[in-house]
Amino acid sequence: MHVARVGFAPVKGTRHPAYDRVTLAEHGPVGDRAFCLVDVAGRRVLKTVQNPSLVAIRSAWDGAVLSMVLPSGEVACSAPEPTGEELVCDYWGRPATLALLAGPHAALASSYLGADVRLAAAPPGQVVYGAPVTLVSLASLRSLADSLGRPELAREPARFRPTIVVDDLEPWAEESWVGRTVRLGDATVRVNALVPRCAVIDLDPVTGVPSAPVLKALADRPAPAADGTPELPFGVDAFVVAPGAVRPGDPVLVD
Repeated sequence: MHVARVGFAPVKGTRHPAYDRVTLAEHGPVGDRAFCLVDVAGRRVLKTVQNPSLVAIRSAWDGAVLSMVLPSGEVACSAPEPTGEELVCDYWGRPATLALLAGPHAALASSYLGADVRLAAAPPGQVVYGAPVTLVSLASLRSLADSLGRPELAREPARFRPTIVVDDLEPWAEESWVGRTVRLGDATVRVNALVPRCAVIDLDPVTGVPSAPVLKALADRPAPAADGTPELPFGVDAFVVAPGAVRPGDPVLVD
């Protein structure tokens, strides 16, 4: 087995690009969802499921400068500036303490979304649903695409926004990894659980426009035979137990 793709989005909910490497640190992929857009009045982190147009925004972060690019080509590119303000939001039933930032990004996103939002820095893991690393297999993706009669969907792993895509598996084999450790390049993770899915997977991973009934295809699939299986799972999530770099082509070893 080997790693086929690594990816993440620096700003939560924006497009999920591929990279030539990702560094898995103690709390997850470095740079992954380092920022988020928030509705300050509602103390709410913007999520893709309620704001699908976020997917069409491209974001990039080099550790100093954050860029955001709208589908129109409009750009905000600068170092985010701490304001000293903090905002505590409820995120899936737990508090997330975020640092509000100044800079051009909020104005650009507000004009695009048609609502006032602010950019905030998120500590690692704060705006992540479950465990911080997600893994899916190309074999499972191909099986799902075949069930829809849409083989081109197998070339869209970003639809599921995984940290790591693994090749050379039997379909759904990764579901047997729960509770096991997996070596990914220089890093090691412990698989935590199956990942429950929502309507976000029906969105085109570039435009954010609904393009395929992928969630329904998952609903039609026989559920994995396991206690505590979430509704409509696809892929697994994991915690980092040994930090390190992961690159496409790296070997994948399961204990």
